[in-house]
Amino acid sequence: MPESVISRFAPSPTGRLHLGHAFSALRAHDVARTRGGRFLLRIEDIDPTRCRPDHVTGIFEDLRWLGIEWDGEPVFQSRRLPLYAGALDRLKAAGLVYPCFCTRARIAAEIAASAAAPHGPDGALYPGTCRRLAEAERAARVAAGEAHGWRLDVARATATTGPLSWQDAAAGEIVATPEIHGDVVLARKDAPTSYHLAVTVDDAAQGVTDVVRGHDLFAATHVHRLLQALLALPTPRYHHHPLLLDERGERLAKRAGSPTLASMRAEGVDAAELVRGLRSRFPLPAKGGE
Repeated sequence: MPESVISRFAPSPTGRLHLGHAFSALRAHDVARTRGGRFLLRIEDIDPTRCRPDHVTGIFEDLRWLGIEWDGEPVFQSRRLPLYAGALDRLKAAGLVYPCFCTRARIAAEIAASAAAPHGPDGALYPGTCRRLAEAERAARVAAGEAHGWRLDVARATATTGPLSWQDAAAGEIVATPEIHGDVVLARKDAPTSYHLAVTVDDAAQGVTDVVRGHDLFAATHVHRLLQALLALPTPRYHHHPLLLDERGERLAKRAGSPTLASMRAEGVDAAELVRGLRSRFPLPAKGGE
């Protein structure tokens, strides 16, 4: 019997959806539906300062306007914090994470003072300030209640797992190189988890077999593959699709003020025609691959 395919769309309710979100949602929906699989909706609302309930309602409205139906009840990350805490505790017990007390200003100052700060996909890497602290000092500062996040000791973690790889539907087998990101944050000072940890735990918990998302998250998959190995979680197939660009050749984004689906709906745009146009941009192969 062929494997049951499960995909998901996982937006953050920090603003209204735009065309880029619509394309990604359709892509994830179609990868599952063309194979007789299930399509899930997950609301990634772990940022208490930016996520709003009215944007959650907007996500539901926009997807239904596009004719996209999901299976089961939507999952909210804000209701799953114990799962992420449990995963972080496992990494603590293995000695693979460390508390980080640095402020953004301090990190920026250290990077500026460096003659040749290493850079990764998202800019200059964390200089490892708190990784170099003595264990006794770390413990004392945590016990004293000093604000801190938790970072993954990537060098120690990769030494534990050995070589890793993952499959991308378009690019084929990719050798995982999580070290390009440096010691990533797994729990922030203002939130008990991070995108990297939460998405890895949730995809496994929900049985997601195929992760469909934009190519802007391709590099993040290196970190996710490492976390899967450390936590003994399955590795899904990945489908990183092209990004939709505006007339200036820049990716559509909330912060750039890209036109929202809500505004298109208000202007009388025909949803069925819009969906046909999006699907024709980068059509799926007959069997639902990328």
